[in-house]
Amino acid sequence: MSQPEVWLRGPMPGVPPLLMPAAHALAGAGEDVARAADGLTVERLWARPAGVASVGFHLRHIAGVLDRLLSYARGESLSDAQLAYLRAEPDPGDPAPSVDDLLRGVDEAVARALAQIRATREEDLLLPRGVGRLQLPSTVMGLIFHAAEHAQRHTGQVVTLSRIVRAS
Repeated sequence: MSQPEVWLRGPMPGVPPLLMPAAHALAGAGEDVARAADGLTVERLWARPAGVASVGFHLRHIAGVLDRLLSYARGESLSDAQLAYLRAEPDPGDPAPSVDDLLRGVDEAVARALAQIRATREEDLLLPRGVGRLQLPSTVMGLIFHAAEHAQRHTGQVVTLSRIVRAS
């Protein structure tokens, strides 16, 4: 018997109640991409049917965007390494990483995100945070929820695109 979706499994230990939906979404994204992309060959991982972004890009982007958005939530600016990672997300590189490498990156990013969520105090959720060079306004909570929502958005792309590349 398979487990229910993450959000239906009850509270996650150590997660503040107000951040539980974000934690559930992140944990669910990690599980969903692992299931969808498991076993893809390097060729299928980096295929771009009809010119769309590859599964590999979406997996890299999930890991990268979690790192970047949660840096902003901590009140930090992006590092040169984070900016370099952002620029490299669409490029498979030579040699291109395997699906296992990219899924490990997503797992590690989700684990770091969940650790940060567990360490976030509810009284800090409405603290203002600036985003990007323009320091556009957000809050700790806004950034955490956007990180979870953004990861879910790209998870949907991985699920759909994995089916398409397997069928081709």
